[in-house]
Amino acid sequence: MLRTIALAVSLVAASATARATPPVVDVELILAVDVSWSMDLDEQRLQRQGYVDAIRHPDVIAAIRKGDWGRIAVTYVEWAGVGLERTLVPWTIIEDDASANAFANQLEEAPIGRMRRTSISSILIHSATLFDNGIDSFRRVVDVSGDGPNNMGTLVTDARDLVLRQGITINGLPIMIKTNRSAGYFHLESLDKYYEDCVIGGFGAFMITVNDKKRLQEAIRRKLILEIAAIQPRVIPAGYASRSDPHVIPAGYSSHSDRPRVDCAVGEKQWNRWRRLDRW
Repeated sequence: MLRTIALAVSLVAASATARATPPVVDVELILAVDVSWSMDLDEQRLQRQGYVDAIRHPDVIAAIRKGDWGRIAVTYVEWAGVGLERTLVPWTIIEDDASANAFANQLEEAPIGRMRRTSISSILIHSATLFDNGIDSFRRVVDVSGDGPNNMGTLVTDARDLVLRQGITINGLPIMIKTNRSAGYFHLESLDKYYEDCVIGGFGAFMITVNDKKRLQEAIRRKLILEIAAIQPRVIPAGYASRSDPHVIPAGYSSHSDRPRVDCAVGEKQWNRWRRLDRW
């Protein structure tokens, strides 16, 4: 009788321990996607489809399977101004075709949001809280895409440093498709330098620049593979690549100084100047 009771207790304890053990993945990845008004609807649709297709792509699934655990955790969040963050697909463990398709289908069916202003700092701070998710991993990565600088909220460098101190890596996808003429007042020609010097950082951080709408989906797929596989990206010197090629740039690669090459508060200054002009 006592043996039976002891066995039952041990089985219950083992079951409780199993339930309490968090799932372990190779990387927890937040896809933080800009849906501010500076991006037109066609660009937003192209961007969304790029993520849908990338998650389903055989090369991405193969990269997942090659990991130590053979699975990753991903969530998809749209963002714009301060406090304007919307989770479209909650944390999902992807380990095979079925789980990848389930994630992609949910993302594909969700409506595309459009919201005002651009607060990279707000999405970075918000993203850091999302890692309290009951999942364990070797790496935690926030992948930020956008077509403009921070223009409201906490200074982007302060938010970046806060996130980096938590051991989180920030990667970037600066979208530089528009020309000066088509982009409007808030266009920043040096957005790639801004992202490299003011936004990305942490272990293995990198960004991929996109200058051609036709290459956006390719860039998204390539970026996901690099993030999942934790591969140090190979840099192609500018003279050996066409302008339309998505350029992979590791954090700190282009700058040999501790001082940013661009004003990290340029977006806030653009906005303040615009407001003064608007009053006239």
